[in-house]
Amino acid sequence: MNCTQFNKISVEVVLQSFGHFPTKQNEKEAWFLNPFSIENDASFKINKNLNCWYLFSEGIGGNNIDLMKKYLNASISEVLNWAENQNFSSFHQQSGNYKLFNLPKTYEIVEVKDIQHPALVQYLKSRKVERQKHLIQEIHYQMNDKKYFGIGFKNDSDGYEIRNAYSKICLGKKDITTIKNNSKSLLVFEGFFDFLSYKNIEESLENEPSDYMILNSVSMINKIKNSLETYEKIHLYFDNDEAGNRAVEIIKNENNEAEDCRVLYSDFKDLNDWLIHGNPNNVKIQYQSTFKR
Repeated sequence: MNCTQFNKISVEVVLQSFGHFPTKQNEKEAWFLNPFSIENDASFKINKNLNCWYLFSEGIGGNNIDLMKKYLNASISEVLNWAENQNFSSFHQQSGNYKLFNLPKTYEIVEVKDIQHPALVQYLKSRKVERQKHLIQEIHYQMNDKKYFGIGFKNDSDGYEIRNAYSKICLGKKDITTIKNNSKSLLVFEGFFDFLSYKNIEESLENEPSDYMILNSVSMINKIKNSLETYEKIHLYFDNDEAGNRAVEIIKNENNEAEDCRVLYSDFKDLNDWLIHGNPNNVKIQYQSTFKR
């Protein structure tokens, strides 16, 4: 897939592949909540006739390439590699306008098993979370007669977050993942690689298992606000970016006792980036000097 081909796909379809849907629309335009950050009022507008977008809250806009460069924080070549592995061929163009049809499910999960494939094992090693293989699964699936595989992390709606070195998609309904241990302490993570990273260091911290909540997308933040009331301690592990800042703000507005734990990896993009490039060998000293347990 080249840039011209990717930019001919509906911007709505690209957003839908990440679980973003319009708050309102008509024949000419559609409005979405900001896919890059957290907001209460939709400021992301799609012009359906021109198939382009504009984000009023940040004063930026463009085509699909511009959208995914920012969303994935990736180069053009990386965006095209990602697009090549998506199921965009299921959507069709009509009279110059691109519309998302209510098609039946266009994928089939062929096999779910323990992580075995050498490429996936190597990918986990590159992210330094290979010791957490028991928390994820190897998913083989089929789209339009093409077979794919990836690391699968199940959400609360029986969908799967799928990751490999080239693809980042969700099979099924987008949702959060909750893991209960009857704890009064809750740890909230933006993505499941951050959760796996924490589990990698949890034994070093000598912490008891908590309840865990993985958003699988920072856009799901508003869904969890009503689930925080029963916890005595809430620790937040979001990305060091504007979306992470806003997510922390939203949760702290609901619970003043929520602890922003990003100070542990303040010089890194996220917890997994710190695990890969930082100094996790001294994590117990760093952690205990930062937080009162």
